[in-house]
Amino acid sequence: MSISLTGKSCSSGRGFKTTHETVLFQPLEDQRIQCLICQRCCKIAPGKTGYCKTRKHVNGKLYSLIYGQVSSMRISPIEIKPLFHFYPGSRWLSLGSLGCNFLCPGCQNWEIAHADIETDLPATQYVSPEKAVQLALEGNCHGISWTYNEPTIWFEYTLDSARMAKDSGLLTNYVTNGYITQEALDLLGPYLDAFRVDLKGFSSRAYRRIAHIPDFQGILQNIQRAKDQWGMHIEIVTNLIPGFNDHEDDLHQMARWIVDHLGSETPWHVTRFFPHLKLSHLSPTPISKLESARKIGMDEGLTYVYLGNCPGHGAENTYCPGCGKLLIERDNFEILQYHLKGSKCEYCDQQIAGSFEP
Repeated sequence: MSISLTGKSCSSGRGFKTTHETVLFQPLEDQRIQCLICQRCCKIAPGKTGYCKTRKHVNGKLYSLIYGQVSSMRISPIEIKPLFHFYPGSRWLSLGSLGCNFLCPGCQNWEIAHADIETDLPATQYVSPEKAVQLALEGNCHGISWTYNEPTIWFEYTLDSARMAKDSGLLTNYVTNGYITQEALDLLGPYLDAFRVDLKGFSSRAYRRIAHIPDFQGILQNIQRAKDQWGMHIEIVTNLIPGFNDHEDDLHQMARWIVDHLGSETPWHVTRFFPHLKLSHLSPTPISKLESARKIGMDEGLTYVYLGNCPGHGAENTYCPGCGKLLIERDNFEILQYHLKGSKCEYCDQQIAGSFEP
């Protein structure tokens, strides 16, 4: 295994900007290189790229083509991730690049996640880790979030940025599908505070149809490791797609797994699917189906089950598990009411799981 934590640059040829040597890869006997950033572990021939198209084999080494290349950047509330129990109302510098290691058929950010790297890379903007930290501080942000497309394939850049962010007193967040390798997760672990994970289903069939991977057990192992080994704050999102991942038995198993392995107070966001890309022929998820999934989660013992993409629905809000009173009222991504004293209910002093301002 080759590990380069400093990173070196080289030219990768016509059509690509300057590239950055990857952190984790393994030379193979047949002149190919195996990428060890995500669990696909692509075996890449000389001059070729892997599944995500963002890593290229050049002269016996593997290089990232997107280091520091930003397609999307804005300061946004933490609720948009969504993270509801991690400093509610705080501002975050949110950054995304190009590409993905899943290429889901109904991706809402398909313009960047399914981008043609060679064609679309010139439209991105280079933002160094130092500049990202500077922008977050100047914007009075609580931290930096790597989001919009899968941050795992942006690993070297997010690792460098996370180190600098922590040194500057900022918090850090991944919005991820969780398909990172354990080696990569453990390099990132000391510098990442929150792990907002998409759990796209709870069967191999659902993951084959949605994410084009044969198994999801490695994702479950990573989520648990992020919590137990590295102490990250965890929130789970499941975008409920009609006919793909909405089977009640699977939802029961998913909720039960969250309770048993992450804890009953782990927030689970069940979000409404809207048709995009190759799933444009489907209808949006019925609200009744979302409400049924929420009931399943609560029946299995979860304390905080939220509905997403349902502006104005009461299940966007946080209620005290002790006295039942409204603690945080939300309208889409805006907080309308806030009744916490530190991390306790204003009315009955019930402790609320998560991280909140004192």
